[in-house]
Amino acid sequence: MHPKGKVCVVTGAASGIGAATARAFVAAGARGVVIADTNADALARVAADINALPVPTDVAKEADIQALVHAAQKAYGPVDIFFSNAGLSRKGHEEAPDAEWDLMWRVHVMSHVFAARALIPGMLERGSGYLLSTASAAGLLASMNSTPYGVTKHAAVALAESLSIQYGDRGIRFSVLCPQSVRTGMHTGQASAASVDGVMEADEVALKVLAAMEAERFLILSHETVAQYMVRKASNPDRWLAGMRRLRDKVYGGGKHNAA
Repeated sequence: MHPKGKVCVVTGAASGIGAATARAFVAAGARGVVIADTNADALARVAADINALPVPTDVAKEADIQALVHAAQKAYGPVDIFFSNAGLSRKGHEEAPDAEWDLMWRVHVMSHVFAARALIPGMLERGSGYLLSTASAAGLLASMNSTPYGVTKHAAVALAESLSIQYGDRGIRFSVLCPQSVRTGMHTGQASAASVDGVMEADEVALKVLAAMEAERFLILSHETVAQYMVRKASNPDRWLAGMRRLRDKVYGGGKHNAA
C-alpha cells in the first residue's frame, strides 16, 4: 500500500520516527495525516510544519485511542493507515516497580490492541487497511538495560504476528518496525548494545517504513544485521545467550545491575 490518497494516523508523532514518518506520509501525497502524542506543544509544532491534524493522545488509554480514530474519521473519513508508534524507555529489570511494568505493558502492547479493536472491524468491512506498529530489535533479540522494555517489545511482535495470521488474508496488511538505535529522544548518545551497528537517522527509518508498506513486508528492520542475529539466536540459543552475556560485559562493564 502507498500512502498517496490515504488517510494516515501516526502516534508518538511529536518527534523521532513518528514525526519523520508523518512527514513522509505528507510528502507521499496522503489525503490526510493525523498525528498524536502526549506532548501537545511539540505535536502542534510538527502539525503546523506539515499541515497535519494534531490530536493530543495518551495511547495507554483506550478511550484516547477511540477519540483519536473518531477525530481522524470526522476530519478525513475512514482511516486507511494507522502507525502505532508511541513508546517509552525505562531502565531496570525484574525488580522494577509494578507501575513501571504496567506502564510499559499499556504503551507497548495494549496501545496496539486498542488500535486493532477500534479499526479492524471497519477495515474488514471495506476489505482494506494497514496497521503498522513499532516494536524494537529488542523484541526480536533482547534488551540489556531494561527487562520490562524487552519483554513488552517481544509481546508487541507477537501481537502483530497474531493479527497478521488472523486477518492478513482478509484485505488488511500488517507490518512491525523493529529498529536498533535511532537518533530520537530515546537515544542518549552513550554506548549501548543497540548502537553497536551504528545510529540511524529517523528520516532514513521513515523511508524504510514506506518501502516496506509498498512491498507489504511484515518485518521492517532499520539495521539489516538484525536478521543475521535472529538466525544465530534460532540456530543455537545457548551460544547466542553466552554471546549476549559477553556483549553485556563489553558494553556495560559486566553484571546485570551494572547494565541497569
